[in-house]
Amino acid sequence: MPVLLETEFVGEIIWAGATAAGGGLASEMTDQLELGFHGLTGVRHAGENRASCVRVSNLYPKGTEIRNVRQLSILSAEELELIAADMGLEAVNPADLGANLVLKGIPDFTFVPPSSRLQAPDGTVLTIDMENRPCIFPGKEIEKSHAGFGPKFKPAARNRRGVTAWVERPGALRIGDKLKLFIPDQRAWAP
Repeated sequence: MPVLLETEFVGEIIWAGATAAGGGLASEMTDQLELGFHGLTGVRHAGENRASCVRVSNLYPKGTEIRNVRQLSILSAEELELIAADMGLEAVNPADLGANLVLKGIPDFTFVPPSSRLQAPDGTVLTIDMENRPCIFPGKEIEKSHAGFGPKFKPAARNRRGVTAWVERPGALRIGDKLKLFIPDQRAWAP
């Protein structure tokens, strides 16, 4: 019996982007992402391993080599609309958030269970790690084009910032691809 259950939900890729390896947070829009086990070649979060950061500081000293489960940042189109509305903007540019993918069609996307899978038509599979908590850096990017709005990002993005993911099966992802959502076959944790 499979431990991953196919759901009725499908996320259509409506935006794709890549961040520069040595640059800032902003990503550049592209029509296609070529993914290997390391994620995207030449981007900020590439690699099978990474140096630990503040997000895992209760486990490791900063800079400790750990598995890279933050290869990709995936956002929801529906949640981006809510963020923009709460900020008083017409739209939020996914590039300002360092996004790699924006999907349309999966409700409550930021809270899709960890270890869920997104499968593309060609068999490419992404494994969701967890919620990508809002930080101040996207606000700094937003501030460049919308003066006075940058500080509004972090509170508006709470519970809507999307997820981080890593490549389980390499392949290509394109604008318009529809990713099937598979979730773990387990009950919610109830200690």
